[in-house]
Amino acid sequence: MTSNETSKDPKSVYDFVVKDAKGDDIDLSSYKGKVLLIVNVASKCGMTNPNYAELNQLYHKYKHKGLEILAFPCNQFGDEEPGSNDQIVEFVCTRFKSEFPIFAKIEVNGDKSAPLYKFLKSGKWGIFGDDIQWNFAKFLVDKNGQVVDRYYPTTSPLSLERDICKLLGIQ
Repeated sequence: MTSNETSKDPKSVYDFVVKDAKGDDIDLSSYKGKVLLIVNVASKCGMTNPNYAELNQLYHKYKHKGLEILAFPCNQFGDEEPGSNDQIVEFVCTRFKSEFPIFAKIEVNGDKSAPLYKFLKSGKWGIFGDDIQWNFAKFLVDKNGQVVDRYYPTTSPLSLERDICKLLGIQ
Protein backbone atom coordinates (compact mmCIF):
# COMPACT_ATOMS: atom_id res chain seq x y z
CA MET A 1 0.00 0.00 0.00
CA THR A 2 1.34 3.47 -0.82
CA SER A 3 0.46 6.73 0.86
CA ASN A 4 -2.12 7.33 -1.87
CA GLU A 5 -3.82 4.03 -1.20
CA THR A 6 -5.59 2.64 1.80
CA SER A 7 -7.75 -0.29 2.64
CA LYS A 8 -11.27 0.18 1.34
CA ASP A 9 -12.73 0.42 4.82
CA PRO A 10 -10.06 1.57 7.28
CA LYS A 11 -10.81 0.70 10.90
CA SER A 12 -8.03 2.72 12.55
CA VAL A 13 -5.11 5.02 11.80
CA TYR A 14 -3.00 1.85 11.75
CA ASP A 15 -4.50 0.97 8.35
CA PHE A 16 -2.53 3.79 6.67
CA VAL A 17 0.91 4.12 5.16
CA VAL A 18 2.19 7.67 4.81
CA LYS A 19 5.36 9.30 3.50
CA ASP A 20 7.84 10.81 5.89
CA ALA A 21 9.69 14.03 5.02
CA LYS A 22 12.45 11.98 3.35
CA GLY A 23 9.93 10.26 1.07
CA ASP A 24 10.03 6.90 2.84
CA ASP A 25 6.87 4.89 3.47
CA ILE A 26 5.90 4.76 7.14
CA ASP A 27 3.31 2.21 8.20
CA LEU A 28 1.32 3.85 10.97
CA SER A 29 0.80 0.41 12.52
CA SER A 30 4.36 0.89 13.84
CA TYR A 31 2.73 3.23 16.39
CA LYS A 32 0.37 0.58 17.80
CA GLY A 33 0.01 0.89 21.55
CA LYS A 34 0.93 4.59 21.59
CA VAL A 35 -1.27 7.65 22.08
CA LEU A 36 -0.99 9.86 19.00
CA LEU A 37 -1.47 13.58 18.57
CA ILE A 38 -1.75 14.22 14.82
CA VAL A 39 -1.35 17.86 13.78
CA ASN A 40 -1.34 19.71 10.45
CA VAL A 41 1.52 22.18 10.81
CA ALA A 42 2.85 25.29 9.06
CA SER A 43 6.09 27.25 9.39
CA LYS A 44 4.84 30.77 8.62
CA CYS A 45 1.60 30.89 10.62
CA GLY A 46 0.93 33.26 13.49
CA MET A 47 0.29 30.16 15.61
CA THR A 48 3.58 28.44 14.67
CA ASN A 49 5.74 29.56 17.61
CA PRO A 50 3.34 28.78 20.47
CA ASN A 51 2.18 25.50 18.92
CA TYR A 52 5.66 24.11 18.28
CA ALA A 53 6.86 25.28 21.70
CA GLU A 54 3.97 23.55 23.45
CA LEU A 55 4.08 20.43 21.25
CA ASN A 56 7.77 20.11 22.18
CA GLN A 57 6.91 20.42 25.88
CA LEU A 58 4.28 17.69 25.62
CA TYR A 59 6.59 15.45 23.62
CA HIS A 60 9.51 15.77 26.04
CA LYS A 61 7.25 15.16 29.04
CA TYR A 62 5.33 12.16 27.66
CA LYS A 63 7.30 10.51 24.83
CA HIS A 64 8.76 7.93 27.23
CA LYS A 65 5.26 7.23 28.56
CA GLY A 66 3.77 6.40 25.15
CA LEU A 67 2.92 9.69 23.39
CA GLU A 68 3.88 10.29 19.77
CA ILE A 69 3.23 13.56 17.96
CA LEU A 70 2.88 13.21 14.18
CA ALA A 71 3.30 16.50 12.29
CA PHE A 72 1.93 16.81 8.76
CA PRO A 73 2.95 20.03 6.98
CA CYS A 74 0.18 21.54 4.87
CA ASN A 75 0.20 24.60 2.60
CA GLN A 76 -3.57 24.91 2.11
CA PHE A 77 -4.08 27.79 4.53
CA GLY A 78 -2.72 31.19 3.55
CA ASP A 79 0.32 29.72 1.76
CA GLU A 80 1.96 29.43 5.19
CA GLU A 81 3.96 26.24 4.46
CA PRO A 82 5.51 26.98 1.05
CA GLY A 83 8.85 25.20 1.51
CA SER A 84 10.04 21.78 0.42
CA ASN A 85 10.00 18.86 2.85
CA ASP A 86 13.74 19.37 3.46
CA GLN A 87 13.25 23.09 4.16
CA ILE A 88 10.39 22.34 6.56
CA VAL A 89 12.43 19.77 8.50
CA GLU A 90 15.41 22.14 8.64
CA PHE A 91 13.19 24.94 9.99
CA VAL A 92 11.47 22.78 12.59
CA CYS A 93 14.63 21.06 13.78
CA THR A 94 16.79 24.20 13.82
CA ARG A 95 14.34 26.74 15.17
CA PHE A 96 12.32 24.57 17.52
CA LYS A 97 14.64 21.58 18.09
CA SER A 98 11.61 19.34 17.58
CA GLU A 99 12.26 15.62 17.84
CA PHE A 100 8.84 14.27 16.88
CA PRO A 101 8.33 12.91 13.35
CA ILE A 102 7.72 15.35 10.51
CA PHE A 103 5.97 13.81 7.52
CA ALA A 104 5.78 14.80 3.86
CA LYS A 105 3.67 17.83 2.99
CA ILE A 106 0.05 16.87 2.32
CA GLU A 107 -3.36 18.35 1.68
CA VAL A 108 -5.92 17.97 4.44
CA ASN A 109 -9.02 19.26 2.61
CA GLY A 110 -10.54 18.87 -0.84
CA ASP A 111 -10.32 16.25 -3.55
CA LYS A 112 -6.60 15.70 -2.95
CA SER A 113 -6.97 15.31 0.82
CA ALA A 114 -4.62 12.64 2.17
CA PRO A 115 -6.47 9.36 2.92
CA LEU A 116 -5.36 9.56 6.56
CA TYR A 117 -7.01 12.97 6.90
CA LYS A 118 -10.18 11.75 5.20
CA PHE A 119 -10.31 9.09 7.91
CA LEU A 120 -9.50 11.52 10.75
CA LYS A 121 -12.23 13.91 9.59
CA SER A 122 -14.88 11.18 9.27
CA GLY A 123 -15.72 11.42 12.99
CA LYS A 124 -18.34 13.35 14.90
CA TRP A 125 -16.85 16.79 14.49
CA GLY A 126 -17.78 20.36 15.11
CA ILE A 127 -19.87 23.11 13.74
CA PHE A 128 -17.72 23.64 10.65
CA GLY A 129 -18.38 20.25 9.11
CA ASP A 130 -15.56 17.90 8.30
CA ASP A 131 -13.05 20.34 6.82
CA ILE A 132 -9.96 21.39 8.71
CA GLN A 133 -10.32 25.10 9.47
CA TRP A 134 -6.64 26.18 9.57
CA ASN A 135 -3.11 25.18 10.51
CA PHE A 136 -2.60 23.30 13.78
CA ALA A 137 -5.87 21.39 13.96
CA LYS A 138 -5.23 18.48 16.32
CA PHE A 139 -6.53 14.91 16.47
CA LEU A 140 -6.02 12.80 19.58
CA VAL A 141 -5.83 9.07 18.87
CA ASP A 142 -5.95 6.33 21.49
CA LYS A 143 -3.67 3.28 21.81
CA ASN A 144 -6.03 1.32 19.54
CA GLY A 145 -5.70 3.78 16.67
CA GLN A 146 -9.14 5.33 17.20
CA VAL A 147 -9.72 9.09 17.05
CA VAL A 148 -11.12 10.15 20.39
CA ASP A 149 -11.18 13.91 19.94
CA ARG A 150 -10.55 16.75 17.54
CA TYR A 151 -9.35 20.17 18.63
CA TYR A 152 -9.56 23.49 16.86
CA PRO A 153 -6.39 25.17 15.56
CA THR A 154 -6.65 27.76 18.34
CA THR A 155 -6.60 25.09 21.05
CA SER A 156 -3.36 25.22 23.01
CA PRO A 157 -1.46 21.90 22.89
CA LEU A 158 -0.78 22.14 26.64
CA SER A 159 -4.52 22.31 27.29
CA LEU A 160 -4.70 18.72 25.97
CA GLU A 161 -2.45 17.38 28.72
CA ARG A 162 -5.32 16.04 30.85
CA ASP A 163 -6.84 14.19 27.87
CA ILE A 164 -3.43 12.79 26.89
CA CYS A 165 -2.71 11.63 30.44
CA LYS A 166 -6.09 9.92 30.62
CA LEU A 167 -5.33 7.94 27.46
CA LEU A 168 -1.81 7.14 28.71
CA GLY A 169 -3.26 5.90 32.02
CA ILE A 170 -1.48 8.59 34.04
CA GLN A 171 -3.33 10.19 36.92
